[in-house]
Order: sequence, then structure tokens, then C-alpha cells
Amino acid sequence: MAYRGDRGRGGFDRGRGGRGNPLPSDRGRNSPSGFRGADRGGRGGFDGGRGGRGSPIPSDRGRNSPSGFRGSDRGGGRGGDRGGRGFDRGRGRGFGAPREQGGVFLENQPATVDARVADNSDKALVARLQNTQLGNDPDSMPLRPDFGTVGVPIKLRTNFFPVRVPKGPLYEYDVAITPAAGTATRRVKRRIFELAEQTAAWQQSGMRGTVAHDSSAKLISARVLAQPLTIKVPYYDDDENGPPEKGGKEYTLTIKFIQEINTQDLMSYLDGDNQYRNYNTLPVISALNLILAAHPLRSGIRVGQDRYFFRSAAVPSNLGGGLEAWKGFYSSVRPAHRQLMVNVNVCTTAFYTPGNLAVQMMAFRDSSFGARMEAFCRSVRVKATHLGYRKTVKCLARQNARQYTFPCDELGGNVTVEQYFLRKYHIKLKYPDLPLVDVGGQKKNYLPAELCEILPDQPFRGKLTDEHTASMITVACQPPNVNGNAILNNGLRELGFVNPGPTLGSFGVSIGPNMAVVPARILPKPGLKYANNVSPAVDERASWNLRDIRFAVGAPLEKWAVLLIGDRGRDEFRGPQDPELRTVINGFMAMCRKSGMRVSNEQPPVVAATLPSQDRQDPLRKKAITAIRESLIQLRPKPSLVLVMLSNGDKNIYEGLKHLCDVYLDVATVCVHVGKIKKEKGQPQYFANVALKVNMKMGGVNHKLDENTGQWLSSEPTMVVGMDVTHPGPGSARGTPSIAAVVASVDNHFSQYPASLEIQESRKEMITNLKEMMVARLQLFRQRSKVLPKRVLVYRDGVSEGQFNIVRVEELPEIVKAFHTFDQPKKPYRPQLTIVICGKRHHTRFYPTERKDAANDGNPKPGTVVDRGVTAIYDFDFFLQAHGGLQGTTKPTHYYVVHDEIGFGSDSLQGLTNALSYMFARATKAVSLVSPAYYADVACERGRCYLRKLLQGQIGDGTTVSGSASTNEQDVMREAQALWRGGVSKNLKDTMFYL
Repeated sequence: MAYRGDRGRGGFDRGRGGRGNPLPSDRGRNSPSGFRGADRGGRGGFDGGRGGRGSPIPSDRGRNSPSGFRGSDRGGGRGGDRGGRGFDRGRGRGFGAPREQGGVFLENQPATVDARVADNSDKALVARLQNTQLGNDPDSMPLRPDFGTVGVPIKLRTNFFPVRVPKGPLYEYDVAITPAAGTATRRVKRRIFELAEQTAAWQQSGMRGTVAHDSSAKLISARVLAQPLTIKVPYYDDDENGPPEKGGKEYTLTIKFIQEINTQDLMSYLDGDNQYRNYNTLPVISALNLILAAHPLRSGIRVGQDRYFFRSAAVPSNLGGGLEAWKGFYSSVRPAHRQLMVNVNVCTTAFYTPGNLAVQMMAFRDSSFGARMEAFCRSVRVKATHLGYRKTVKCLARQNARQYTFPCDELGGNVTVEQYFLRKYHIKLKYPDLPLVDVGGQKKNYLPAELCEILPDQPFRGKLTDEHTASMITVACQPPNVNGNAILNNGLRELGFVNPGPTLGSFGVSIGPNMAVVPARILPKPGLKYANNVSPAVDERASWNLRDIRFAVGAPLEKWAVLLIGDRGRDEFRGPQDPELRTVINGFMAMCRKSGMRVSNEQPPVVAATLPSQDRQDPLRKKAITAIRESLIQLRPKPSLVLVMLSNGDKNIYEGLKHLCDVYLDVATVCVHVGKIKKEKGQPQYFANVALKVNMKMGGVNHKLDENTGQWLSSEPTMVVGMDVTHPGPGSARGTPSIAAVVASVDNHFSQYPASLEIQESRKEMITNLKEMMVARLQLFRQRSKVLPKRVLVYRDGVSEGQFNIVRVEELPEIVKAFHTFDQPKKPYRPQLTIVICGKRHHTRFYPTERKDAANDGNPKPGTVVDRGVTAIYDFDFFLQAHGGLQGTTKPTHYYVVHDEIGFGSDSLQGLTNALSYMFARATKAVSLVSPAYYADVACERGRCYLRKLLQGQIGDGTTVSGSASTNEQDVMREAQALWRGGVSKNLKDTMFYL
């Protein structure tokens, strides 16, 4: 289940980490450091400013995807107010490839829209389906009502290539390996299949070059295989010359027929045949993915589900701290109108740098405060240099070579590990104080790390440090022309699609060499309103500035306070009496007044907290949080808001402070970075950015949609809802709960979105307590608007493709139950409900074909929408890139309607979704994910602060081995509930405290 990485916040400085919930094909189960990053737009600001970070890394996050890196695609996280972390530390280290110049991909080369779309047969299909009874089927997704027409028509290339499907059937077989003992690891299974392919029996059964398999349990054949079929495999490792003379292991593969897969049914589905509306494409798509994987599985290293990495794709880039970044390619078969396609994209992930384990472990530990050597060396394959054997590191021992003793008759009794290696092998250990590593199986087998060499070609499956993440972004973030060329020139070749080998040939499968070209449109920009009906000028990058603009509704700022954090930063104020501090506070108050807030004339009280220095024994910096608490409780009466001046970007301080103030002290906080708020250059913009957040947290409204754009929303009472679930990442204590957020609008401004936040069963995709969370949102709507909504529009984030139906089967009934709690005698309450799923975890990218349709960096312009050519055949979906990318290749968001009682047409839903992407209150720019879903995402992120201890693998008083069986999951849940303390209560509950 893909996880959501601790999304490093930071506007330009860091990019946001990974994210929840997986897609079957393209994103990650357990995806370690599944990285997500920043193109969601960022912060905007006083004069357009730099804002968030732009655009994502082209990779995905893959099932088990080791650090399947995803680029900073959501943009300005919290940059404006804290910044200074990660990226700017990692940058000067010379890591990563230089970023190449952006431009239009294949500019001046002719681009003709695919004939299958140019002939308008897709429009004819939609019209035909509308005239059938299929749309009334309660068990199906809503049919596409029409295609959108609003906007400037353009043509885009997209990273999809046509696949020729074999006419004849495919034959699926199950493979069982006996004995099963010792075959649990993928490495051993892969080796068994490798050896099986070299046997005479494999050749005689007609399988050479005519089957594709997953090196585990599934095999697809181009022809019928004789039954029963068994193959005996004498086993030996790849560093051995052959099986031992006696006593070697022998495995037996039993290959058993499961089913015939008819490819012609798939063709009927692609053609939009009425009877195939609910055809399950999964078996044939999985079979074809396996066939296309035959070549890269042999020549590359598979990471996660559909991502393949090749040493030959590019020279690995050093990330420091014992890791390096590899380039690779994602490939997955997708159905499209009248054509099966394969989606190919570039991706980047972290691999171990080969070398001495002790040296690399220490480099990892020293790369970031709180980085644990345990996390680095777990499950890495090593070669013992003193005897030459290969082993997998199970874990780090609690003792070092000087502390651990064992009986050794040969050396006359008990010896330490240090003495043993000196006396037996004449090896004097250089690092006797480093913990030993356990390379044993059932029994412990301790070795000094310095006698282990890390073997090459191993993906890192742990959680990346902030510094690694920052370096990774630098490497992975390349402009669209660079990525497009990498796919066409390297990707198709490395994946074996250009000169197909015998396997593809035997199945009759081939891949076209050209990217699909699809029609698209650029939607008009929505109209925005500030106070006095002033509309800002929105530029080509979908951003605007706040110069001489007042908030639509200014909130009061009274009884607030300032907290100075002293943490040995070079930019800190000299204390509460520092005259420079007073100048900054007065300047900030003036900006809040100028922006339309009602600011009292009293000077806010200032308290200071001097933090104890970093200590490796206290990685969460609990002592520092205690010092902050001591300072805050001196403030009497309790302030309505505390402006916190952070000394640096230490996330332990930020997260601990949010946990303290949200859950324990019940006081709103806004954090700023002292080095940024002091700097005179750009200070008005920084003040304005902070004011955006202060106004929202105090209940104000920064901006609204104008009458024309917001007409549909305000025509009758409508509640817009955002939902998301975030899961624990790699390195978390086993059983750490997932966090669910439901945010919803409260009135016709569509600006304030208070949140319900809950913890639930670990890694559960669906929201457990959805009914109660929705009831809370409806009650607040009624309290603020004096009426219940007649329409409810839900944007649900964090659901994988394979789970779409579960939202309808499990979550939809819970929402309806919430409605029924408001029933009155003879007057049931049943508003119209529409649910739209938002997906960012996909690999679809679009490339403008002409300079006039592209942004300066070669990405599509903001407002680009695609609903033809690479979208669903029957269902109602579209891709929208509302934001302007700031770096790399922008990723559109995929919107998929799974339930629709409101009865949207394509133009109205696409236009509304685009408009709501301009309503993210802490930015003055469009963001890449529709605002309600983005808010739910940010709220989940805040919930992670409260569970930071468990997310960093700590339980009780000590540190646990992440995911180890020794931790009791009930104990972890009890500890989570104690940390959560019932969540945010009292004053903050009905505010946007999480922003």
C-alpha cells in the first residue's frame, strides 16, 4: 500500500514526500520512500513570487517500490513560512545530474491526431451509449455523458504507444515450487526460474522463447503445454559454478493449466461494445504485462510492480550517504478507445552504492540527524570479505565487536569478536565500536560491518532522509523534452520494444514506435474576487499577486503572541527585547491591516524558548519540545494564535510543536523561518504569504470565485468535500495506524474547509468512521449556513484504480447513512451526491506539439484538459493540469467520476474542477490537485505530526526494528491513541488549523 512519505514541507526548499494508497499497476504497495513531491503549486505570494515547487518527478512509486521516487509534485508545501530545509542543505553538495534546458518535445515534427479519435468514432460511441439503458445500471460506474467542448482546441503527444494484440488465445498456468522451504525470498525464486530455463526439460516441453513468467507463480504461454508438466531444478547460487556433488538442494516446478484467455473479448471491450461494458480486463491486461516484461526482467532490475532499472540507462548519480540514484522506465498496458496501449515513463529510484558496509552505514548515519544505520543495512546483500560467502543482513546487533563475546575452543574460551578476528584471521578491526550486523537465518550470525562489501545492483527499500530526497529531486526532475527523448530513445530500447526478442515474436505482440497524439483543450481561467469586487490579473502561469489587494473577508487578529525558538541558528533575534524583532512584528501587523485583517494596536507578548542541543539519544528532540511547552504556558491569558519564529528547518521541532499546540494546548500556530522573515529583500511578499495563512486560521476568506465562475456553486446550497487517507511508510513501527481526513466547505464562499481527522486500522484504504465524520461536516455546514446542503460534491483522493468500486460499495453507503441522521418525520434528507476520485499516482504525461500551446519550459499550459484518446472507454473521466509547472515535467491529475446524482456534463465538471484548483487559500496560484482534496491531504499530513514517534519506528521508551514481529500491533495502536488524545478539540476543531 503505497505510503505517503513524510512529505518534507518546504516551498522551494524541499518537495513533499510520498503519498498514500496504491494503484494496482503503478504505484506502490509498501512503497518505500515512494516519493511524491511538488508540482502542486505552492505558495504564490505578494508579487507572484516563486511559489511552490513545481512538477514532479516522472517516476512513480511502485509496489514495494524502493524509494520509488515521485518528484516534487505538489508544490509549495509549507515553504513560505518555514523553508530553509532539505533542498538548500543538499544542494551545494554537487549531487545529481545537471538539469537540462526545457523546451517543446519533438518541436517542428508533424503531429497527427490518432485516426481512431480523429474520425470522431469515440463521440459516436458516447452518443450511442447514452441512448441505451446501460447508464441506469446501479452496479456500474456512471457513463461518460459527452466530451468537453469549452476552451482552445490543441493537440498533445502523450507517452502511450500502440500495442498489437495477438489474435489467438493466451494460456495461463500456475507454477508451484516444492519444497517451499527456503523459497520465500524473490531472489531465490528468480534464481530457480533462471536455472529452470537452462534445463533440457524446459527446452523439450517447448517453453524456450514461447512463455513469459513472473519468476514466482504465474506463467503465460503462447501455445498449449503438455500436462502434467514438472521440471526438476538442481539449485546453486549465481556466485557458484554449479550444483554441489552431493547434498545440494533440488526444487521441482509443477506447471498447472489454469485458463485460456481470449484476446478477442478485449478487442470488443476496446471497441465499446454494449455487452462488454462490465468486462473484467484484468486477466488479459496482466497476461500482456507479463509478456512485455519478458525482456526487461532479464536485462534490468525490477523494482515494484512495473518499473525496470538499467545500469546502462544512465550513469547513476551519487546521492551521498551510501546511496545513488538510478534511472529506469515504467511500462504498463492500458486500454484506450479502439486501441490497446502501453504507457511508458521515466522513473528514478535509490540504489545502494556498492562498497564497504561500515563506511556506507556511517555515511548514511551522518547524512542527516536522526538517520538510523539499522534502516540502511536492513535486508542488504553483502559479501563477507574474509571468507567470500554472500549473505543478507537481517538486522543490526545491540552490541559491538568489543562487547559481544562467545565461546571459542580453538582460541581457548570466551573471546570478543574483535579478539577473534585478530587472532584467527590477523585482521585488526578499524571500527570495533560500530554495532555488529546479523547475517544469520534462524540462528544469529554476527559479523563486523567492515568485513562486508555491499553487492552491486540493489535497490534501497528504506525511507529516504530529507537530504537524500532533496538530492533525488535534483536528479529526477527533468523538463518534458528531456524525458520525452529519454522514453523514445532509451526507454523503448531498454524495455525491448524496438527490436523485439523471441518472446514477443512468439506471442505475435509488437509495439508501435510513435507516441499517441490526442486532442486537448486549454480551459479559460476562472474569475477571482477579493474585497470590493477587485479581480487580480492571473498570468500565463496561473498565478497572481496581492499588491494593493484586500482579503475578501478579513479576520480579526487579537490577543496573539510571538514565540522565538533559540536553536543555535545564525539568523536568530537576540531575544524578546531585540529592536529588530519589534520592527519585524510591526511590519507584519501593518501588512495584515493592509490586507484587510482587523489587527488590534496592542503589541503581542513575546516569549523565547532556548532549546537543548541535538542529541542522538533523543532523535525526536522531546527535551526541546518540553522547553517550548514551558515557554508557551507562561502566556496568560491563552493567545488566539502564536506566531512561531523557527531557528531552522528541523522537522522534529516543527512536528513536535504542532503536536503540542494542536492536541495538548489547543492553540493555533503559524510557523515562520526567522532567516526569511528578517530578510528585507522580499519581506513584503513573505509577510503577505504568512498573512494568507493567519487570515484563514482566524476564520477569514482570502479570495472567492466571481459571480460568473461561481454561479453553479451558489445556485443552491452545495457542500464541497475533500477526503484522503495516508498510510505509514517504511521505517514505521509495525501496526502504526493510517490517518483519514474529511474536510468540507461551510458556506457559499467555498473558502473555509474545517476538517475531521481520525486514526484507523493500519493500511486500510477505505475510511472506517466515514459516517460520523460526514455528520460532523454537515452539522457545521448547517450551523454556519442555517440550512443543510441540497448537493454534496465529494473529491476523494488516495484511492488506487483497483479500489474505485470499493468506494462505491463501502464508502457511498456510509455517506448516505450520514444523510439519514438528519431525517425528519415524513421528510427524509437526501441531497444529490456526486463522488469524483482524484489520482496523482499515474504515469500519463502530455507534451505540447506546438510552441504556441506550451508554457516556456515546454510543459502544457495551465488549464489543459484531456478527455479523449487515452481516457476510459465507457466511464466518465478526464485529465486536468490546472497549475503552471515550476520545474521538471508537470503531471496532470486524473479525475474519475464513480457516482453522479447531480448529473454533470463534461464541460461543467471540468470547468468547476479547474476553478476550485484556484481556491487553495495559502497560495496565489492554481494548484495541481483540486483544493478540497489538497486540503484533505494537508490535514492528513498534520495528523502525521501527532504520530511522528511511531512513524519513525519508535515504540514505548525504546526504538523498535521497523516492521519486526517483536512489536505487538495492539500495543502500537494503544500508543497511537495515547499520542492522538482524541485529536484536535475545542477551539481549533472547527477551524483550518492544519493549513
